[in-house]
Amino acid sequence: MFAVEVRDHIMIAHSLPSPTFGPAQGMHGATFTVDAAFFTEALDDEGLVVDMGLATEALSNALLPLKYKNLDEVPEFKGKFTTTEFLCQHIFATLADVARKGGLGDPARLKRLRITLHESHVARAWYEGEI
Repeated sequence: MFAVEVRDHIMIAHSLPSPTFGPAQGMHGATFTVDAAFFTEALDDEGLVVDMGLATEALSNALLPLKYKNLDEVPEFKGKFTTTEFLCQHIFATLADVARKGGLGDPARLKRLRITLHESHVARAWYEGEI
């Protein structure tokens, strides 16, 4: 399996209102490094998994609605715990939709996608699945 991975980041604010989250129950900020890995079984005729420029642009566009936002105020997240894991799945769904619609080239080529959010230098989470 071949892969190409691109990176961006987002700064957000949110709260996680449950005793499970200890001090993170209150409003706090987070800066996430976001990696998107695109997987295919074979390179295309030009030796590519995916065009890195298209992948970088797609990731940037997927993150744009989240950048500098208070996630507690985002209507589609109402009643949700916007954990790192939750955000991975949300970004995955956005990028998978772009891939399925041909925004990253031939939609039949890309097989899997993994979104990793680095919460710090010691903690990260990811969501991975078939496109």
